[in-house]
Amino acid sequence: MGKLTLSNLAETLIASEIVRLGAAIKEKIRLGDHIYNYTIGDFDSSQFPIPRLLQEEIIRAYNEGKTTYPAAEGELELRKSVSDFIVKYQAVHYSPQEILISAGGRPLIYAVYRTIVDKGDKVIYPVPSWNNNHYIHFTEGEHVVIESSKENNFMPTASQIAPHVKGATLLALCSPLNPTGTTFNKEELEAICDLVIAENEQRKDGEKKLYLMYDQIYWTLTFGDTNHYNPVALRPKMKDYTVFIDGISKAFAATGVRVGWSMGPEELMVKMRSLNSHIGSWAPMAEQHAVARFLRDDTQVQDYLTYFKSEVEFRLRKIYEGFQQLKNEGFSVDAIVPQAAIYLTVQINLVGKKTAAGNILKEQPDVTAYLLSEAKLALVPFSAFGAGKDSNWYRISVGCCKKEEIETMFGKLKEALVKLN
Repeated sequence: MGKLTLSNLAETLIASEIVRLGAAIKEKIRLGDHIYNYTIGDFDSSQFPIPRLLQEEIIRAYNEGKTTYPAAEGELELRKSVSDFIVKYQAVHYSPQEILISAGGRPLIYAVYRTIVDKGDKVIYPVPSWNNNHYIHFTEGEHVVIESSKENNFMPTASQIAPHVKGATLLALCSPLNPTGTTFNKEELEAICDLVIAENEQRKDGEKKLYLMYDQIYWTLTFGDTNHYNPVALRPKMKDYTVFIDGISKAFAATGVRVGWSMGPEELMVKMRSLNSHIGSWAPMAEQHAVARFLRDDTQVQDYLTYFKSEVEFRLRKIYEGFQQLKNEGFSVDAIVPQAAIYLTVQINLVGKKTAAGNILKEQPDVTAYLLSEAKLALVPFSAFGAGKDSNWYRISVGCCKKEEIETMFGKLKEALVKLN
């Protein structure tokens, strides 16, 4: 059989770097290595189980026979619960008609792009960030890339965005940000909102607006003095131009339960609903009713978040402290203080070093491979999130991290670093 001829999209789609890394990690494990796998933006349920009440409500909903197709826009009971939840915790009001339920956040992001972006439309997004480059490829939009830096905790700034808003269709932002675990401060987000408002107010009737897609799937997971800011709460005019991506996946360690929601202008939600209906990306009926009931129990929600946040923060801070200790000992590593989400941003600057076998680490992929081979440490380079291949910054995810293994992991990492010269 000859080579298949498929669509241009299929032939030009770039495979996930994280999936490729995952294959290399699985091979190491198959060969008997114990890998400290910090690549996965997911949770080990033995370390981070979902809330007990949520689990009980899922079972109850199935026992009640809630196994049919749900409403295309999501079950009303859940949309009401989401509306109340967002009012309580973020002080912004969205009616059930302004909320769309889906099987997690990904179908909603896809729907935002497909509903708003036409071929050739300008889409502004920062790097590093998660998957925006792929979604623009789906829609054949024009990439407008903002390269963020350590000086701003890898968050884009209003001054970087400002030159590009004229004629743009979508500004794709995420806070807390995957992969960095950092957030917008209040002043910077206000300035970005002001740019969006000013640009839209000068556009003519019938002209496509500049929308902000604001992915806040990690908003419940902030630590220390870090606060999450909502653009609509800061600037109420932004309600006409903002589409939120949200859900339970990361807030309640429930990635496999597959319940997410979007909030935005009602007309836009209707169009996104129609698109999602064609691809069947509904959240399961039973899970929708279970989440609706769980979100209404404020005591259970608060108790779980208190426990969950403390467990995540402990891991992030221990690993941050470990990297700072290595830095103080003279090794070429660094880390950014953890602010939010399940991620830590670390720097590992080893290009040009020589291994014990006499091999030169010529490029950053060589460093990534060396860490996996010698330290048994698996990290995701920022190049997997759109940054340049020479970036020496990495994402560490603690969703599958066992507390008792952190000290051992650093011992292996130090051994690998000592071997270099």
